Amino acid sequence: MVERAKNDGARSQTLSRGIQVLELLAAAERPRSIDEIAADLGVHRSIVYRIVRTLEDHRLVARDSAGRCAPGAGLAVLAHGVARDLQSVAVPELAAVAADLAMTSFVVVHDHGECVTLASVEPRRAAGTVAEHPGTRHPLEHGAPGVALLALLGAEGLGEDVAARVAEARRQGYATSRDEVISGLSSVAVPIPSRGPTCAAVAVVYVSSDREPAELAERLQVAANAIGAQVG
Repeated sequence: MVERAKNDGARSQTLSRGIQVLELLAAAERPRSIDEIAADLGVHRSIVYRIVRTLEDHRLVARDSAGRCAPGAGLAVLAHGVARDLQSVAVPELAAVAADLAMTSFVVVHDHGECVTLASVEPRRAAGTVAEHPGTRHPLEHGAPGVALLALLGAEGLGEDVAARVAEARRQGYATSRDEVISGLSSVAVPIPSRGPTCAAVAVVYVSSDREPAELAERLQVAANAIGAQVG
């Protein structure tokens, strides 16, 4: 991993490494050992150990009996204040969409050129649902949610193919994707209209469906309008 704070006197290298540790743990599918984290960062394990101990003191990292690291409960407290208004408004709408469509629904936001999942709700009564974890991120140009965000942001400098997809999303009011972010999964996403600075979209992800994307988008549009009316 590139050390973004290297040789920059105006920034804290230790803080940057600490944030990188949290990012690695948030993206990992299982707890990571000190040695694994050190290898990912390209630093000595003693540096990672000191960082982890500090993060552990603040409950941002938790370690199991084997010393492996995972995100700590303190992160939930910090995350609660992130886009609080959007999240609190979106979750009831996501729950309704998940129940109506029997699909995992979620809201994404734009963050430094990436599409980031802010909140998600899985249907209670459905077999084989797809998990979409908050904090999941991927490039804007990959997947329906990112394209829906680009419909709000614009696609300048991203190439003709992406521009064409964004134009199509604007024309029909929604974006679709298949096998882009994760193989075998499809997604439909609708931009959330807002008069404020919010750049967000509501989406569903699924393996297969008898419903056409336009039908899914129609339900998502209702949710997007309800969310946008409250956060605009």
